[in-house]
Amino acid sequence: MKLKRLFLFLVIFICYISGAFAQRDSLIFKNDDVIVGEIKAMDRGVLTIETDYSDDDLTVKWIELKEIYTESLLLVSTTDGRRLYGTIESSGEDNITITLEEGGSQVIALSDVVFLKGVDAGFFDRLYAGIDLGYTLTRARNQQQFTIRSRAGYLAERWSLDATLNTLNSSQDDVEDIHRTDGNVSFRYILPKEWFVIAQIDFLSNTEQLLDLRSNFRLGLGKYIVRSNQLYWGVQTGFSQNIENYQDDENDRESQEYWLGTEVNLYDIGDLSLLGNTVYYVSLSESGRQRVDLRIDLKYDLPLDFYIKTGYTLNYDNRPVEGAQRSDYVWQTTVGWEW
Repeated sequence: MKLKRLFLFLVIFICYISGAFAQRDSLIFKNDDVIVGEIKAMDRGVLTIETDYSDDDLTVKWIELKEIYTESLLLVSTTDGRRLYGTIESSGEDNITITLEEGGSQVIALSDVVFLKGVDAGFFDRLYAGIDLGYTLTRARNQQQFTIRSRAGYLAERWSLDATLNTLNSSQDDVEDIHRTDGNVSFRYILPKEWFVIAQIDFLSNTEQLLDLRSNFRLGLGKYIVRSNQLYWGVQTGFSQNIENYQDDENDRESQEYWLGTEVNLYDIGDLSLLGNTVYYVSLSESGRQRVDLRIDLKYDLPLDFYIKTGYTLNYDNRPVEGAQRSDYVWQTTVGWEW
């Protein structure tokens, strides 16, 4: 009997200790609803919080928040480019006080917060990924088309690593097959005042422009012009080394380029989000040559992390090799899932 009582006491004590040391963050919304748990992140106007009463993390809109109180140590990014480390406590109407880890505090408006991340988040908490698939089968000429649009990334306190891969394969009787693959791997390091350094590798292969592989190594500097809970818009510029391998080896060439790019992301329009980016290249080693890469993705969120996406990608070259087209584009509509 004494052994059972001792065991019961130990169970209660362990539960009490676990609860005492578990981080508890509180969210109070404009409708006076309250959620208690551990904040994981807030990005693009959506906050993710882990709770004891849900198997899956909850996601809520940041603009619906009235007050916030955290025990978790968070990385906070603001509209004016500051990056602060500390805990958060609401203070006054629409304001929060960030108690800094290194000492002191700062008061900012709740609406000025554009990004949050738990500093002690594990490796897998910082990962994100999504994959979209599409398939078309037509009886006429046995036409088949398969498409993939995918992406993955890792987000740290001051840097991020992103990758994309898009593929289209189309075949039909009595017509040459169409193949197209494009993607990139991008590294960004955040500097003060919303500046960032970018290093990126882009690659493209398509039958329309007779490209076996174009590898473009870019290095540059960028800045977010606008960054809020509704959208961000940034510009970038730099230099690149362009290496092209064609179906006919005699057409292979290399060139150095200056490039200028812009990117906009709208993500507070209900269940819709829009991402668009354009990069304009001017060759420094081939007089008069210019290229343009453009991409637009429109996504509609569905339950259970599924979504529908339609995307348009264009590659233009004003001086293609003989027999190749100046431009190649693809419009893909797919169903995807992200985590």
